[in-house]
Amino acid sequence: MADVGVEGPFTDHFPHYAGGVARSEPGGFVISQEFGHHAHEFFYFQPRKDDVWMLTFPKCGTTWTQELVWMVANNCNVEVARRNPLFIRSPYLEASRIASLQSAPPEVHVMVPKVNVIERIPSPRVIKSHLPFSLLHPQLLDISKVIYVVRHPKDVIVSYFHHHKLFNRHGFLGDVELFGQYFMNDEVYYSPYFPHVLDAWSKRNHPNMLFLFYEDLRKDLREGVIQIAKFLKKQLTEKQLADVCQHLNLETFTNNECINYEKMAQSIGLLEKPDQRSLHCNKPEHLENVFSPEMNRRIEEWIDKNLEGTDFHFA
Repeated sequence: MADVGVEGPFTDHFPHYAGGVARSEPGGFVISQEFGHHAHEFFYFQPRKDDVWMLTFPKCGTTWTQELVWMVANNCNVEVARRNPLFIRSPYLEASRIASLQSAPPEVHVMVPKVNVIERIPSPRVIKSHLPFSLLHPQLLDISKVIYVVRHPKDVIVSYFHHHKLFNRHGFLGDVELFGQYFMNDEVYYSPYFPHVLDAWSKRNHPNMLFLFYEDLRKDLREGVIQIAKFLKKQLTEKQLADVCQHLNLETFTNNECINYEKMAQSIGLLEKPDQRSLHCNKPEHLENVFSPEMNRRIEEWIDKNLEGTDFHFA
């Protein structure tokens, strides 16, 4: 990891990043300096044979698909899911190193457990991470089951923009088009987007890898549940299938405080704008109205340039 200083307009728009960021070597993936100083914790984090890892670039429908994966992996136990927050049932691996937690209230440490806590979680574990494969254990895919979910970058930009406006550790000052430009310039956390996605795509035929498109899951949830169950070697009854689909219904999901834990985040001061929602399920047909025609053109050109010469196509 290399610390990178930031200056000029970037610090005006991302004032909380004024101290700089870090970039991985190799790969050039952007992350906080706090993470950079502890990157070895995640590279050497030991996966288990019965782990299920949920990997995505941020805002690829991660929370929704994470809950889906946990449900299938745990025999569709709706009652346990309703009683226990998702961040307890399925920890976010690197969350404790996104920013320093030295002065954080105790509730934050519950929401973002440190690596040594996640190491002690009894099997089977369902672990979420936004890290690319290059920053995780080199044998992860040979040891554990990995489910990677990708989402169209226009949706990701819009959802990630709202995330940066909502959480005060980001505090982005600007509009969605300005954020989109920073995104395409590979200057936001976890970017660059395409190397993250294409590296996972190159591993899609590994027997321990399931590569999914978020749009396909939204279009046919039942089929997605069946596909994940087959990958995890789980036999689900018709009732279990129905229970999972109902549990992940958009209205039920967004009102479930064990998943959408904004009240807790607001109570401990993590939110910049409490009136916004952290779960955004943008519909592709609405995205053309989010960006100007010029911005839409630039994004399409950026997509085409990055996919040139590859066999990858968005759903």
